[in-house]
Amino acid sequence: MQYLRIPRDRVGVLLGRDGSLKRKVEEETGVLISVDSDEGNVEIDGSKAPDRVMELKVASYVNAIGRGFSSQRARRLLSEDVFLEIMHISDYVGGRKNRILRMRGRIIGRGGRSRETLENLTETMISVQGDTVAIIGDPLELELARSSVDMLLRGSEHSSVFRFLESRQRELKLRELTYSIEPEWPEEE
Repeated sequence: MQYLRIPRDRVGVLLGRDGSLKRKVEEETGVLISVDSDEGNVEIDGSKAPDRVMELKVASYVNAIGRGFSSQRARRLLSEDVFLEIMHISDYVGGRKNRILRMRGRIIGRGGRSRETLENLTETMISVQGDTVAIIGDPLELELARSSVDMLLRGSEHSSVFRFLESRQRELKLRELTYSIEPEWPEEE
């Protein structure tokens, strides 16, 4: 059993209209979710789930919703090999509000363009809320996104970060092509 707290304004996203989203996740995973709407406390009980790992997956799903993801985007966490990573901006700039706001702006960009470019180049989903950056993706995607957000938070130019991501993307595609080519074996007579 796990206990989490999410912001009260995110409880509606977790529940859905008349609790429909919560019920759907419970049916799909076998994990029970109890929500205290007034406080934002969430209890996750996976004792009756066929797969005990699902309790952890549902906890990540709830955590992602609390960090600003829509229910639809957070549902990706219920798949195998998809994880949630949370980075704290205050770890880079301390607790000063104006510095946190400036760094949030660097990650989000004008009109959300920087965040969108990061998502496209890393094939992840990114949400910036409060002093946190939350990232959803598979381990390889997460590593790439974490590195790029780290570079931005340490002051790298956006163009440098995007060039880095584009070169890594090319490397990964080449690696995929290399491993996907099946060797030709001589036919037996």
